[in-house]
Amino acid sequence: MKLKICGMKYDSNIKEVLNLRPNYIGFIFWKNSHRYVTNTPSIPNQIIKTGVFVDSPIDKIISIVKNHNLKAIQLHGNENPELCLNLKKNLNVEIIKAFNVDNYFDFNKTKLYLDSCDYFLFDSKGDLPGGNGFSFKWEILRNYNYKKPFFISGGIGLDNISDLNFLKEYKLPVHCVDVNSKFESEIGYKNVDELKKLIKILNNEL
Repeated sequence: MKLKICGMKYDSNIKEVLNLRPNYIGFIFWKNSHRYVTNTPSIPNQIIKTGVFVDSPIDKIISIVKNHNLKAIQLHGNENPELCLNLKKNLNVEIIKAFNVDNYFDFNKTKLYLDSCDYFLFDSKGDLPGGNGFSFKWEILRNYNYKKPFFISGGIGLDNISDLNFLKEYKLPVHCVDVNSKFESEIGYKNVDELKKLIKILNNEL
């Protein structure tokens, strides 16, 4: 199971997290977020540097991708399939389209995006586009019938990571676990010791 650690903000903490060798490391470029950044460090090539955007103009996204040498972009707003496809054609990066999921989410909504992105991301529906700190009813993913691989996010922590074991049982195409607020000692600062425990669990159980 791959791991994405998102909402990074502080240089010293970023260096610690990079030593854990996650598959993805995420930086938020949405100004309304407490984890918003304007500067990012260089990242080893084997770790996919990801930018998170919320309804940003395409020219702004392209500029940030180039200025920060991003390898993936996560679209966490109401971006339409045409914008996703345009980015896919113009940038050599992974395109991740996020959907906010509640107990009544209709996965048929994702069908329009099958050809315009590389991955889906399923996060909890809350007041914010992401980083709400609570999970959705993960079992609803049993209703997902497409082959498009996805990231799972939303309130994932050491206290509930074992609840994701059903993903393997149902052979769902989960690509990556995406964590953020549940592993923070303060906003934007990740607890490295707890992340080490998570990595051990992912390697042994999921």
